[in-house]
Amino acid sequence: MSYAKYMPDLSHGDENDAAVNALRSAVMRLGRRLKHQRVDESLSPTEMSVLGTLARCGHATPGELARKEHVQPPSMTRIVALLEAKGLVRLEPHPDDRRQKVVSQTEQAEAMLEESRRKRNVWLTSLAEGLDEDEWAKLRAAAPVLEKLAHL
Repeated sequence: MSYAKYMPDLSHGDENDAAVNALRSAVMRLGRRLKHQRVDESLSPTEMSVLGTLARCGHATPGELARKEHVQPPSMTRIVALLEAKGLVRLEPHPDDRRQKVVSQTEQAEAMLEESRRKRNVWLTSLAEGLDEDEWAKLRAAAPVLEKLAHL
């Protein structure tokens, strides 16, 4: 897949360079701050990300999870084993391929993710209270675009 059509036109020089730099910096800083709003400190950010992927996409094989999380399959196998040991995922036989397993989240993981989302939403809401109405409207309008970028 070619991402060239999604790349900013940098022919305008400094203006677009500055915008891309500002966006990258802001997204990274906000992401780091959000990561500190975790409910369960015993889980790594990667483990939380895998649980989030399962919540969004439903069950998946370890190979599918590895592709979605951009990690190597052996790494995902270790992550899944850790999550299974913590009672957050279960492995079941693949319905079509007996050599494969399907990973799904447990009710414990669903509850933890819901609490984590709630905590992060409360934190973001408190930050957003410092915005004026115009800034808040721009942020609401940008949310779908940022979501699209996150999943390209």
